[in-house]
Amino acid sequence: MALFICYSKCSTCKKAEKWLQEQGVEYTVRPIKEQNPTKEELALWHEKSGLDIKRFFNTSGNLYKEMKLKDRLADMSLDEKLELLSTDGMLVKRPILVDGDTVLVGFKEAEWQDKTEILAER
Repeated sequence: MALFICYSKCSTCKKAEKWLQEQGVEYTVRPIKEQNPTKEELALWHEKSGLDIKRFFNTSGNLYKEMKLKDRLADMSLDEKLELLSTDGMLVKRPILVDGDTVLVGFKEAEWQDKTEILAER
């Protein structure tokens, strides 16, 4: 069963969850603010996703802006970025959908369509 990591007040997360339901994908919900991903989880998801680590940052979030991360990330190691992401769920881009080797970050319907067709068949 897929793991859907989201923030209940996020309109994109709500849209993604509605879409998952319409596609018949079974999932469990994990609230990102209350149950922030660990450094180990983030490292594993980053590896499986094949995405740049920057895609895991919520670049439009208030905390990201307050911490001036736009200017700081380039000078940080991957380990430091993972450590920082693990400190607060509001720094992490959402929603995240994890199922086995499939990791989707942020909701882009076309991207999710390709991957969730496989998930729904399981």
